[in-house]
Amino acid sequence: MKITPNPGTLGAKVEGLDLSKPLDRAAFSGVLRALGEHSVLHFPRQQLDALSLKAFSERFGSLQGSPTSTYCEPGVPEVMLLSNIVEDGNLIGLADAGQDWHTDMSYNDVIGFINVLYAIKIPRRNDKPLGNTVFADMCAAYDELPSALKARLEHATATHDFNKFWEEMRRRPGSTRPALTEEQRAKRPPSVHPVFLTHPITGRKVLYANPGYTIRINELSEAESDEILAELFAHQLQPKFQYAHVWTEGDALVWDHIATLHNAIPDYGPDEHRLIKRCQVMADRVFDPTFLNTALLAPAAE
Repeated sequence: MKITPNPGTLGAKVEGLDLSKPLDRAAFSGVLRALGEHSVLHFPRQQLDALSLKAFSERFGSLQGSPTSTYCEPGVPEVMLLSNIVEDGNLIGLADAGQDWHTDMSYNDVIGFINVLYAIKIPRRNDKPLGNTVFADMCAAYDELPSALKARLEHATATHDFNKFWEEMRRRPGSTRPALTEEQRAKRPPSVHPVFLTHPITGRKVLYANPGYTIRINELSEAESDEILAELFAHQLQPKFQYAHVWTEGDALVWDHIATLHNAIPDYGPDEHRLIKRCQVMADRVFDPTFLNTALLAPAAE
C-alpha cells in the first residue's frame, strides 16, 4: 500500500489495494489510520460491483440506505445510485445528490462516519472532467476559530434536520425530488449533537455543524443562534480549508464525515452523464474503543 498525501491539509491517494477483495487486518488498519490522518482517500483504478462496494464499506460500520427505494441498486438497498441518466423515461438514480455544503447523516442520532463512492461514468466537456467533489477541513476550521467563540460554544449542542437539505434540493429548478411523506420524515427525525466533537481516531477537536442540516444552536436564543451559525458557516467554508477531487472512472473515494464537509459541483448538463454508486457508513463502531483499538493495533502483516 502506497499513500501519497495531497498538498494542503486534506486528502491522499492510496495505491496498491484491490478493494474488490477483502482487506487483511494490516491493510484495513492502514486504511483506517490514513483516513484519520488525511480525511479523504482516493483509490484509483478500482473495479467494483455493488456487492464488493457494500462488503468493503461495511467493514467500517453499519450501512444506511436511501429513505426511498427509487435511488438504490436493485437487490442491494445499501448501495445508492447517484445519476442523471434517464432510462425508459425515468431517472435511474438521485440526480442532485450532494450539491451544496453539508455532512451526510449529521441528522441521525448515530452520526455518519464515512461515505464510499465508486465512479462508473463521469461527465466531460472538451475532455475536462466535470462534477468535482469539494471538501472542507473541519479540524483546521476548529483550530482557527477565535478563542472567545470556542469558549462560548464549548458545551453547546446543535439540532440537525434531514428535511432542511431535502427541501432545499426540492426548491432548485428542475428538481424531481418528491416531498418526504410523514412516514419517511418520521424515520429521520431531527437529532442533537455537540457543536464540537472529539475525533475518535485522532483525538483532535472538530467543528461539527454544517449549512445543509444544522438548524439551531440549542443553548442560544433563535436570533443569537442564527447569527452564530452564519458566522460558523462562513468561517468553515473559507477556501484555505478546501480541497477538490477531480473524478475519473474507476475512482473509489472514501471520506470522513466527522472531519469534513463536502459539496458536489453540478457544472454538467442533463446530456453529460454521471453515474456513481455510494454507500453511507454510520459511526456505530468507530467510537467503540474495542473496535478502534483492535483495528488500529492490527499486526504489520498477516
